[in-house]
Amino acid sequence: MDRPSPHASPPEQFIRLADRPAFVALRVAFWLFVGFGLIALPFIVLLGGDFRPPPTSVLWDFSMGCGFAALSLIAMQFALTGRIKLLTNPFGADIVYVFHRLVSWGTVALMLVHFGVLYIFYQPALGELNPLTARWELTSGRVALLCFVALIVTSELRKRLKLDYHWWRVMHVLLAVTGFAAAVAHVLGVGKYSAMQDVRALWLGATLVWVGFILWSRVLRPMRQRANPWRVVSNVAERGGVHTLTLRPEGQALTAWRPGQFAWLSVGHSPWSMKEHPFTISTAPDRGPEISFSIKPLGDDSQRLTQTQPGTIAYVDGPFGTFSIDREGAADGFVMIAGGVGITPVIANLHAMQSRKDARPVILIYANATLEDAPFREELERMARDIDLTVVHVPETPPEDWQGESGRIDEALLRRHLPAATRDWPHMLCGPAPMTDAVIAALLGMGVHARQIDLEVFDLV
Repeated sequence: MDRPSPHASPPEQFIRLADRPAFVALRVAFWLFVGFGLIALPFIVLLGGDFRPPPTSVLWDFSMGCGFAALSLIAMQFALTGRIKLLTNPFGADIVYVFHRLVSWGTVALMLVHFGVLYIFYQPALGELNPLTARWELTSGRVALLCFVALIVTSELRKRLKLDYHWWRVMHVLLAVTGFAAAVAHVLGVGKYSAMQDVRALWLGATLVWVGFILWSRVLRPMRQRANPWRVVSNVAERGGVHTLTLRPEGQALTAWRPGQFAWLSVGHSPWSMKEHPFTISTAPDRGPEISFSIKPLGDDSQRLTQTQPGTIAYVDGPFGTFSIDREGAADGFVMIAGGVGITPVIANLHAMQSRKDARPVILIYANATLEDAPFREELERMARDIDLTVVHVPETPPEDWQGESGRIDEALLRRHLPAATRDWPHMLCGPAPMTDAVIAALLGMGVHARQIDLEVFDLV
């Protein structure tokens, strides 16, 4: 087909107000303000109330402050993991989940400092450590601490401990709910800083909001999914062991869907089963309402999903994510770098450009173990006939007669294929963490600004 000018503007109808940089920055600032405000709220209530506890030592007040800050962060965690689109859209759900993991470490650190200062300097205030003889409200605080330490350990070491994904999720929810309930009971039971009416109202409100998040994520959202089932209509084997499942909506199709986004997929189970996984939607909205997920059997349920038979019922929660050309309406072109099955959000964006006749140039650098393992290799070749797409394959082990690049993606390879004009283009990366870490370091060394690098987190959970 005839191509327009390689520097033509993107189709204007696909650039939404919500995706424009100023609007995104405004929403980011709003949610950061809300987050810091929620952390500060307990201290504002304590310092501004009619009753103040008698002054004590700085260390004691520091310990109490750490405890209140930890409880605020615990309550916030349920919002971060609740898949609330108003919250996740400005940042990207993958970034919110990474932030959730980092905040979890900070929360446990604050709880340990709270307990540690009391244990070292004010041990009589802790009373008995034996849960059989200790005061219930103190034991409740220790139960909360143990729950959140267990959450950190089982989450960070899940794969090493060989915990089944489904049962890890069940355990994660139970530990989080038990830990938060125990923490609130501890604060209210101790009473010194929570005897004030306004402080009790604060924690009652926090508890009600927490209950609301639980009801939304574990009851109301599955009910909505139940009313909008999907049906698997095909299962196509791709290169590299990848299977593409195509689903047709039997209820409402996805709305506000952008190319490159992902959704949580549950196949053959009730939406209440918690047997769901996040996968990139490998097709573009322009080709809807059917959607496709390209899945590689990397463990847990992914092996089972690649064997799904057409006709199987499925449930979809989404879309989420910001790894999309629609967030880059002013870009003159794109650099896309993918490794293995990390090609799926890239292929979705390329599908959108193909459907829209978007003439902006794209340089795709695509790494795989071998050339034969490269999913969508032939499809990329066909796309290159329709859009201004340059594909640079980088097999780690090349064929004997291979004349192209091979090995690992490094700065020298990037300099060979990315001319100086591309430094201001968005650089969209998706693949295994070792690859993306090395590529980011190389791009920064080449003078690409950090704001021009967009990373889709490959291993979300």
